[in-house]
Amino acid sequence: MNLLPQLALNLPAAVLSAVAALAYALAPWAYPRMGALQARAVLGITWGLHLLALLTGLMSDPVRFGFAPALSVTAWLVLTVYLVETRFYPQLRARWTLSALGAAVMLLALLFPGAHHPALPSVWMPLHWALGIASYGLIAAAVVHALLMQRAERAMRSGQANEAAMPLLTLERLTFRFVAAGFVLLSLTLAAGWYFSELVNQRMVWNHKAVFSVLAWLTMGVLLWGRWRLGWRGRMAVRMLYLGAGFLLLGYVGSRFVLEVLLQRTV
Repeated sequence: MNLLPQLALNLPAAVLSAVAALAYALAPWAYPRMGALQARAVLGITWGLHLLALLTGLMSDPVRFGFAPALSVTAWLVLTVYLVETRFYPQLRARWTLSALGAAVMLLALLFPGAHHPALPSVWMPLHWALGIASYGLIAAAVVHALLMQRAERAMRSGQANEAAMPLLTLERLTFRFVAAGFVLLSLTLAAGWYFSELVNQRMVWNHKAVFSVLAWLTMGVLLWGRWRLGWRGRMAVRMLYLGAGFLLLGYVGSRFVLEVLLQRTV
C-alpha cells in the first residue's frame, strides 16, 4: 500500500490524527509533572483532538470507514467514559493504558483510513453502524475496568494495595454495568442488521462478521446470566468477558482488517 496517496485523500484528517497520536504519546510523560486538574485538562484536550480527527475523517465525501476508524471511534468512546467516570471516581487510574491505546489507534487510522462508501443500501444504515460502534465502546470500557480489577486484585494479594485506590467491589460493579449496557446495544445492533437486510430485500448473510458477532452476543448473554443466577465473579467472569470481547473484535474489525490489509479489497 502506497501511504502518501492514502494520506493525501484527506490531508486535514491525517494531520489531526498525527497531532492526536503525538498528544496521546506525550500525555503519560506529562502526567507525573502535573497536578490532578492539569492532567485532566491535558487528557481533555487530547480527547478534543481525537474527536476533531474523527469528525474530519467521517465527514469526508464520499465517506471512508474501515477497521482502523472503527477502533479509533471505540477508543474515543472509552476515553469519554473515563473522563465522565473520573468526575465521580477521582481515584480511577487508567491514563497510561488509555494513552497507549489512543496513540496506537490514531496511528492505525492514519495509516489505514478505510474504504470509500459512496452509496448506502438504506438511509438507516448509519444507525446500525452507530449502535455497533457504541456496543464496541461499552464492551471495551468493560474490558478496561476488568484489567483495573485484576490489577487491584493482584495488589491486594501481594499486600501492596493502596488505600486511596478504587475499591475492588466498585470496579467489579462498574465492569458488569458496562457489560450489560454493551449487551443491550449489541442486541439492538444485531436486530437492526437483520431488519435492514430485510428492508433492502436481502437475506442476512452468515459471513465471518455475523458469526463472530452472534458468538460475542451469546458469550456476553451467558456471562450476564451466570453473574445473575450463579454469582459468577473473579477470573472466570473476566475470562468470559475477554472471550466475548475477542469475538466482537473479530466480527467487524477482524474481517475488515483481512479485507483491507491482507487481501487489499474494499468489499
